Amino acid sequence: MLEPKTLPSPDDPAEALAAVVALRQMADRLERRAVASALKQGWTWTQIADALGVTKQAAHKRLSAP
Repeated sequence: MLEPKTLPSPDDPAEALAAVVALRQMADRLERRAVASALKQGWTWTQIADALGVTKQAAHKRLSAP
C-alpha cells in the first residue's frame, strides 16, 4: 500500500482539510478506474466488493455506471 511522503499538519486546519478533500477526490477517481478495469478483466461484483471491504450491493450501487 502506498503512503504519502508528507501530509499537512492538523495544526493548520485549512491546509489539512483542503488535503482531505483532494485525497478523497483522488481516491474516488482511482476507485472508479480500478473498478472499470476489474470489470473489463472479468471480475464479478462480489470480487470487487470483497477487495473494497463492502457488500456486493453497496459496491454495485455506488460504482456501477449510470
